Amino acid sequence: MITKSGKNVRETAMDLLIAIEKNQSYSNLLLNQTIKKHQIPQKDVGLLTELTYGTLQRRALLDFYLKPFIKNSKKLEDWVWQLLRLTVYQMVFLDKIPDRAAIHEAVEIAKKRGHKGISGLVNGVLRSMQREGLPPLEQIADRLERLAIETSHPDWLVKRWVAQFGFDKTKAMCELNLTAPLQTARVNLTKISRDDCVSLLEAEGYQLEKSPIIPEAIRSRKGNLAASQAFHDGLFTIQDESSMLVAYALGISGNETILDACAAPGGKSTHIAEKLTAGGQVMSIDLHEHKVKLIRENADRLGLDNIETMAMDSRKVQERFVPESFDKILLDAPCSGLGVMRRKPDMKYTKTEQDIVQLSMIQQNLLDSMAPLVKPGGTLVYSTCTIDKQENEHTIAAFLKQHPEFEGDMAFKERMPKAIQPFISGCDLQIFPQDFGSDGFYIAVLRKKV
Repeated sequence: MITKSGKNVRETAMDLLIAIEKNQSYSNLLLNQTIKKHQIPQKDVGLLTELTYGTLQRRALLDFYLKPFIKNSKKLEDWVWQLLRLTVYQMVFLDKIPDRAAIHEAVEIAKKRGHKGISGLVNGVLRSMQREGLPPLEQIADRLERLAIETSHPDWLVKRWVAQFGFDKTKAMCELNLTAPLQTARVNLTKISRDDCVSLLEAEGYQLEKSPIIPEAIRSRKGNLAASQAFHDGLFTIQDESSMLVAYALGISGNETILDACAAPGGKSTHIAEKLTAGGQVMSIDLHEHKVKLIRENADRLGLDNIETMAMDSRKVQERFVPESFDKILLDAPCSGLGVMRRKPDMKYTKTEQDIVQLSMIQQNLLDSMAPLVKPGGTLVYSTCTIDKQENEHTIAAFLKQHPEFEGDMAFKERMPKAIQPFISGCDLQIFPQDFGSDGFYIAVLRKKV
């Protein structure tokens, strides 16, 4: 298949990998832009996605396989590295593509993009690998280093997770991070029941299952739900199951006034709005106007008129709102995003330990800003899409130490979906990706003393 740009799927995937690594671009955004720009036919989108994400996901392992066959890797141009990785990924992990076809395609791309010596090198490396076989991972004596390479996670992160959660939990998480996530959605119960929404989508040709975790959630087994008529009609919104839990954690009980700080793109705000009764109001704020626009667009599509939006720095909320003006506040804080690596595999290679330290400080500042705005007896919910203890448990412990007017809400377990309750102890909840296939996610529920 030749795209509008005159390149086939493999060359397009190679260009994507070059751009992601060079510009530290988000893979999901760049992939979607490429599909639209080059008008990639729907039948080829799957292969392009598989090649791009798969090669990204397993980069360190692919480099480990290639290393014995390349004499001077430092002299290789970036595009040659990406071409070799892409081809080895096909040879090792894609059964439907014969090795000879993958190698032939790589050599043809090398001829087109480089001189004769490069195509000869590409052919030689790949033929040698095919003939001699892959180097065994067992030769790596240190089990943490072996796990890091086998699952293509950085050494520092594997060591950090093992220190926090133990080897077995870390291994399970790293292995799951190599798999593609399911697309999940939250049915807009103000417009339609989950059963009726499922029936409509199945009539459109989608293959679905009802979430066993969240009563209003569905999972797509086949098809992009965002392309459906039902999505256009505002019958549901795309959201991960883990992040749907915050609306339950808030314990919405009527016509309350709720602040959603750091709210874009609005998945949680709209969920809260759907649960409020007449007279209830959500104030949704985010730093940038273009992000606030996304919240408004989501609310309009879903037919929700009880969300007010504002572009502002959440650390400055006290300049805009009077003390004790909200029944409940949700702070879905900026975080390292280490719980969503399956959706953004490139993040493995860009995040550092220093990022976590800096984010933890921002999270503390945001919590300090929110505290005075909660009414006595009100609720403050803190959430992140990471699994790191410094950003989660340690951040909450530091906040409670500095703010004796707050205490952990030990009763929130009772208002959570039944399937989630076994994961809860105390006033917080840590969801790991392997728990039920969702994003890694953290929720802490705090109550302001009366």
